[in-house]
Amino acid sequence: MPSILPFPLSRRRFLQSASALALAHSLPSIARAQSAALRYRAYAGCYTGKAGNGEGIYALDFDLANGALYNRRLVARTPSPSWIAIHPSRRFLYAANEVSDYEGSSGSVSAFAIAADGGLQPLNAVSSHGADPAYISLDGTGRFVLVADYTGGAIAVLPIDAATGRLGPAVTVIQDQGSLGAAKASSGPPDSFAISGHDAPHAHMIAPSPDNRFVLATDLGQDRIYIYAFDDTTGKLSAPRFVTLPTGDGPRHFAFHPNRRWLYTSQEESSTVVFFQYDPETGMLKPVQAVSALPPGFAGTSFASEILISPDGRTLYAANRLHDAIAVFTIGFDGRLTRQSETPTGGDYPVMCRIDPTGRYFFACNRRSDAITTLPIDQETGRLSAPIQYTPIGSAASITFVAID
Repeated sequence: MPSILPFPLSRRRFLQSASALALAHSLPSIARAQSAALRYRAYAGCYTGKAGNGEGIYALDFDLANGALYNRRLVARTPSPSWIAIHPSRRFLYAANEVSDYEGSSGSVSAFAIAADGGLQPLNAVSSHGADPAYISLDGTGRFVLVADYTGGAIAVLPIDAATGRLGPAVTVIQDQGSLGAAKASSGPPDSFAISGHDAPHAHMIAPSPDNRFVLATDLGQDRIYIYAFDDTTGKLSAPRFVTLPTGDGPRHFAFHPNRRWLYTSQEESSTVVFFQYDPETGMLKPVQAVSALPPGFAGTSFASEILISPDGRTLYAANRLHDAIAVFTIGFDGRLTRQSETPTGGDYPVMCRIDPTGRYFFACNRRSDAITTLPIDQETGRLSAPIQYTPIGSAASITFVAID
């Protein structure tokens, strides 16, 4: 697929980007050595009730030597915790409850204290101010939870009590409004029926910029990425702007490169990856390249899900559901992507993926086959090997890791 709105790099900008990536290439062995000195625990969320086969949030031990997840135990019964996030202090865990019946027609976000043995103690739950929250993140200060409500088409900022970890009522709520994209992706493969969400605004992801000055949020139904100025003392969002993706493509998730100047997005209905130049001074995005995350010649229906960048900044991973595979791209010194390989997840419908903190293992949450699969990462090439473990989790939706003492 050709680039959209090609953006030629100046010599100065190219050298800045190349220097940043060269530094990233020199650090992986150091980072791995530091990570290997720690121990980690994993937490996994799942869909519950009518939405799935899970029961809540599970804790698992993680073996750095072989990538194994073991000693699975249910540590919190909470409705459909489809996305979970750990506080920077490692004392608290937050979960997006992807439901629409909390206090009437809203979803909720739940707060938990993390015990020394990995157990979770419920603290409280508050409204997400929209139905079916699909994503949460924490700002860089650890003072706020950011939440995107998919069905509700809204985003909210929830304050965190520094002493207790409890959540307060939202300090900012923004309802996405405006035109909608086409029902069918303009950049999708032939004969695709990947039609999922252009009937209304659908906020899908929200996260702060690396320097915490801005908050970015995707709206799948509007084919937009919103950029807000962020006040990290009050939690207020202001001065909204947006960039638009090709109509019907449906931006879902995004990932910042370690150099903080490149951003990559995954489009759910077209299964494309778009590379943007990110301006940290203004928060704005300039599209440079668009590529398909599906193999050459693919025809039919597939829904893109997760997008991840390796800790060393050299490799990008893009997951597809129905096709059920991970596309692997090499990131060039100018940020452009070159397709390298593709590996099946070994499961059905990978909704979320995660790279462990050491950068050695890739985890795919296969919702429909009720398992999280573990795929080793080649440290030289970034390629993925076939799954080496299947960890049973009913309707697995998310996984994250926390360092433990």
